[in-house]
Amino acid sequence: MHTIDLAYVGRGLHEELTAYIADQQDYYAEEGVHVALRDGCTWGEERLRRCATIGLGRALLSRLTDGTPWVALDVNTHRPLFWFLARPGLTTLTDLAGRRLAVHAPRTAPGCFARIMLRQAGLDPDRDIHTVVRPPGDYGMDLRRLRDGTIDAALVGSTMAPEAIAAEHGWQVLGWVGDHFRIPTVGVAVDPTYIHPDDPAVQAVVRAHRRALRVIHNDPDTTVRHIQTFLGRHTADEARAHYERFIAPHFTTDGQADLVVGATAISAVAAELGVPVTVTAGEFYRTATTTP
Repeated sequence: MHTIDLAYVGRGLHEELTAYIADQQDYYAEEGVHVALRDGCTWGEERLRRCATIGLGRALLSRLTDGTPWVALDVNTHRPLFWFLARPGLTTLTDLAGRRLAVHAPRTAPGCFARIMLRQAGLDPDRDIHTVVRPPGDYGMDLRRLRDGTIDAALVGSTMAPEAIAAEHGWQVLGWVGDHFRIPTVGVAVDPTYIHPDDPAVQAVVRAHRRALRVIHNDPDTTVRHIQTFLGRHTADEARAHYERFIAPHFTTDGQADLVVGATAISAVAAELGVPVTVTAGEFYRTATTTP
C-alpha cells in the first residue's frame, strides 16, 4: 500500500469535507493508499510543500508570491465557503464603512478573497474599514465579540452554518464570498519538487476524493450525516439546509477546474497581492491530467 501525508490548512467543511468523506467511507484504503491527514494550518511553506495539500488558495498565493511550483490536481468547488456575518443595523457590505471587521490577514487566501469582495463593493479594505486581523480557527471568538459589540462584523468560515447563526442571534449575513468571487479552490495540490503529480499515492488520493465528490452529489443522507460531525451546534435540519444551499449545487462532480474561472481568479488574486501573473490557469490547475 502506498503512503502519503495530506495537509489541510484551514478548518471546516470548505477545507475538510471531501477528505473526511474519503476517509470515513474507506475510499483511501480501497484505492490502495494510507493517508496521514496533517494539520498544516500553522506550518511554514517549506514544511507544507513536502506534503500533498488540500489548500489550493494558499498554494496559488505561494506560487504567485514566492514561486513555489505548486500544481493543483483536483478541485472541490469554485465558490469559497466564507461569509460576512454582522450585528444588527448592517444590511450590506457598504455598511461596513467605518466599522470593525474581524478578518484573515491580507496575504492568506480567505483574507485575499475577502479584500477582493470588499473592493467590488466599493470599499478600500485598508482605509474604509477598521480591520481586526486574526488567524484561522473555529470563529468562536468572533461570535463572542459580535455578541459583546467588540466588533461589528466578521468574515467566518464553514465551521458553522452562518445563516442559522444569524437567525439565532438576530444578526445579518451581508454576503457569501462564493456569490461574488469564484476561484477553483480546495482539492489536492503538490509541489513537484518533492512529490510528482503522477506518483501512485497522489493518484490514489485523487481517485478517492472524486469518489467522495460523487457521494456529495448522489447520497445526500450520507453527506449530511458527515456534515453534522462538523456542525455540532446545529440541528439536522440546519445542517441539511446548509448542504442544500451551499454544498450540493456548488461542489464539482469530477474534480475538474473551470479554466476560464481560474484565469479570471488568478488575475484578480495577483492584482490584490500586487504581484505579476506568473502562471496560467492551465499550468496551475492540471486537473485534466489526473486519473478520473
